[in-house]
Amino acid sequence: MSRNYKFHNLSAAYFVSFATVNWIDVFTRQIYYNVLAESVNYCRKNKGMELFAYCFMPSHVHFIFRSINEDPASLLRDYKTPSYRTNNHTSTTHQSKPQQKGSKVGTLR
Repeated sequence: MSRNYKFHNLSAAYFVSFATVNWIDVFTRQIYYNVLAESVNYCRKNKGMELFAYCFMPSHVHFIFRSINEDPASLLRDYKTPSYRTNNHTSTTHQSKPQQKGSKVGTLR
């Protein structure tokens, strides 16, 4: 199976899924979930991601999205690049304060 997404209509909405290597459960800790959520928020605010639905699972992610900039491949590339996330998001994730009991953690804004 090809690892490259093929977007034939750049302004359309698409369903995409991607998984961890060997489907290992990585996103089970809150800190890793927060990195996913912060990356989505960043892409929505700064990269032109219009997100209709999402699902973060322990070993994979699902999106229904479209690129307002009509460049969905670059948008997903930026979202999935570890150095991109590290440089833009994890420094704030590790410094965040503990969540209060009953707060909604990871809610996309």
